[in-house]
Amino acid sequence: MVLFIVTLLMAGLVPTITSQLEQQRINETRKQLNDIKDALIGYAVINGRLPCPTTTADPNNANYGVTDATCTTSPTSEGYLPWKTLGIAAVDAWGIKRKATSDPWIGQWRYRVDRNFSAAFNLSTGFSADALLIKDNDGNNITTTTERPVAIVYSTGKNTTADGQNASFEASGGTYQSDAQTSTFDDIMIWISRPQLLNRMVMAGKLP
Repeated sequence: MVLFIVTLLMAGLVPTITSQLEQQRINETRKQLNDIKDALIGYAVINGRLPCPTTTADPNNANYGVTDATCTTSPTSEGYLPWKTLGIAAVDAWGIKRKATSDPWIGQWRYRVDRNFSAAFNLSTGFSADALLIKDNDGNNITTTTERPVAIVYSTGKNTTADGQNASFEASGGTYQSDAQTSTFDDIMIWISRPQLLNRMVMAGKLP
C-alpha cells in the first residue's frame, strides 16, 4: 500500500517537473539570444558590418561555425549563426551538436542579415531587397516597413522545427514570425533594428 501511494505521488510530480525543466530551457534560450544580440552588435562595432551567416556544413571543416566571407548577393537559403566567430554556444537549449555532414541541424541558431548591412554601412544605408519583416501569430506587423530589422536570429524551440512564417524562406521580402508560444508555434526570436545598430555604432565612435 505504501509503495502504491508513493507511486501515485511520484506520478503526480512528473508533469510538474517536466514543465519546470521546459521553462528552464526556454529561459536559458532567451538569455542566450540576448547574449547573441550583444555579440552581433559588438561584431559590427569592431568590423563596421554585421557578420554573414555560416553555410559550411561539415563539422570537421575549419570554417564550420565561421562567418562566410561575403553574403552581399541574393540569398538562396536561410543560414545559420556564425557561432564560432561570435564566441557563443553553437546550439540552443534543445540542440544537439553535429559531428558529421550527414547529421541533422537540431537546435542550431537560424540567422539572417540584411545584405546591405553585411558590408560597410553608414547612417544613410537603407534596406536591401531582403526587406525583412516580422509578424505576430495573427499576421500583424511587429516591425514596420519603414524600419525593418537588419538582422534576425531565432531558435526553433522544443519541436526543433521552424514554425509559421519561419517555415518558408523568401529570397526577397523575407517575412518572419515572433510571438507567444502556442501548440503550433514555439520559435523564439530576437532581432536588431537599424536605429538600435546605428545608435550603438555612433555611441562607440564608429559612425559620425
